[in-house]
Amino acid sequence: MLALLPESERVEILDSLTDEQAYALLHDWDFWARPEQLPPDQWGKDGCFIWNVRAGRGFGKTRMSAETFIKAVKEWGYEHPNLAGATAEDVRDIMIEGESGILACVPEDFMPEFIPSLKKLVWPNGVETHIYYGSEPNKARGPQSDFLWCDELAKWQRPEETFDNLLMGLRLGSNPICVVTSTPRPTRFLMDLEKRTDKRGRPCTVTTRGRTQDNYKNLSPVFISTIISKYEGTRLGRQELEGDFLDDNPEALWKRSDIDNNRVYNIPELSYVVVGVDPAATSKTGSDDTGIIVAGKDDNGNFYVLGDYTIHDTPQKWGAAAITAYHKHKANVIIGETNNGGEMVEHTLKTIDPKIPFKAVHASRGKATRAEPISALYEQGKVHHFGTFVELEDQMCEWIPGTEKSPDRVDALVWAISKLSEKTNIGKFDFSGLFRTIPKMRY
Repeated sequence: MLALLPESERVEILDSLTDEQAYALLHDWDFWARPEQLPPDQWGKDGCFIWNVRAGRGFGKTRMSAETFIKAVKEWGYEHPNLAGATAEDVRDIMIEGESGILACVPEDFMPEFIPSLKKLVWPNGVETHIYYGSEPNKARGPQSDFLWCDELAKWQRPEETFDNLLMGLRLGSNPICVVTSTPRPTRFLMDLEKRTDKRGRPCTVTTRGRTQDNYKNLSPVFISTIISKYEGTRLGRQELEGDFLDDNPEALWKRSDIDNNRVYNIPELSYVVVGVDPAATSKTGSDDTGIIVAGKDDNGNFYVLGDYTIHDTPQKWGAAAITAYHKHKANVIIGETNNGGEMVEHTLKTIDPKIPFKAVHASRGKATRAEPISALYEQGKVHHFGTFVELEDQMCEWIPGTEKSPDRVDALVWAISKLSEKTNIGKFDFSGLFRTIPKMRY
């Protein structure tokens, strides 16, 4: 009603407020929020304890969740509210210290103390908020809470195990509830989350849908010109901008179901581990990333994707990232393609660490042809992702050979598993037979 008044009347009303009233209005989320950013009526009633916000980038998920979290602590009487994000950096940089995070939204007279070393927030009323990560499911086992905010579940490395452990501890108070925010990825876990029911068949989840366009007036021109222009009009734009779950792309080499069905959370003893590097020609804005994928194999013909350390930076920075990944996973070798900067890769790595083992690989076949047998291994259930790699899996399931160049993460993955295939101990590895498992490939 205030917004619809002529400017002169709005100014008159606002000028008539006391400092205390103006301060209260500034921090009144019910006043500023769009209707879809406020909790739905079903939430917290009749067994429906999960509010799931599935929306495109820039919709305002972080702001609405931070404001709701503050209300839970300040007004609703929750005494054990906890946070969970994909990584420590995500929790700190987005959920807590981000420009739409808790510290940016909370009134100054209710400002909590953030203690990173103890992984917690301490509020002025004595309430403590503990922090958990989607890559550490065991640490989420046991802690109790009455309110949870779980951000970007799609990015969690071990989402199902970590989330379920957190829910087991969501048992304090008279009405424990949970907020889940995520850009949608059509993983089995996220899709099943929206369909959860209790033993009586009542829905456990209420979902709020939203589009990037809903929040256009609050988005910067830079965001609109970069993110919007990148995805608008594309199939992936339905996911990133519209908040839709995508079906499998019938022309892509990989299916999400093949990845989901063979995802693992424990790794057997590996006999060989490699770091695949697909170097970018430049680190300028708009250029490709440098794909860095770590993969290993066991002695039974199975392959494991262990990490995605892809980076958009200078050769010195991506070289350091590749070497860090090499040491972290105790790899045997780093490999890079000679067709696209392989000599530069070796020079960069050796400049940082002269003793690092490096193997140059040469592409004698097209990228689509190299990728086919690797996708067939996925179809046969021989490749397992250790956790979730959001950006890599999006590239795998959206890239259509022949219509665009292969993405950086996919190239690094293909090189890594191709190298491991040469090292297999299960007999001579014949790639030609794998081509017959893929019908109607189009390039």
